[in-house]
Amino acid sequence: MNRRVWGTAALAAAVMALTASCGLAAGIYAADITADKLEGRWTDGGAASLTFHADHTFSSESLGKYPVTSKCGDPEGLTSGTWAFWAPTEPGGTSFTVQETATRGSALSLSFDGRKCSVDVYLYGDDADPGMCPAPDADEGCGLIGYLQRSDEDG
Repeated sequence: MNRRVWGTAALAAAVMALTASCGLAAGIYAADITADKLEGRWTDGGAASLTFHADHTFSSESLGKYPVTSKCGDPEGLTSGTWAFWAPTEPGGTSFTVQETATRGSALSLSFDGRKCSVDVYLYGDDADPGMCPAPDADEGCGLIGYLQRSDEDG
């Protein structure tokens, strides 16, 4: 190959590497999963975890490590609540709202018991191996804080 082709290939590889390292790839690679794939325990490999149930309730542990939860006050009190997917307001639409009847999605909203506070959680990766991140923006991702992954452990 000539220099121009190698230069173009090197530039494309550098842009892809920077996009992935800055957390921007997460927004590009949003996972769209069904409610049954969401159900169960998700953990960051440490203390933080979310456990989703079929009745649209959840429980959490150490969720306060994610900065987006600071808007909800005392992070120790963020232990349970309800969840729902964000879904288009009309089929194929670009406006989204939290819909308790939605059966799939790439983002969800967690509403905490006893608080007027909700946190958005974005799903990344693919249907077979999704990860999730509580964040204020889908493009932000979790970076060094850590993504939550499905766990085979009971929660």
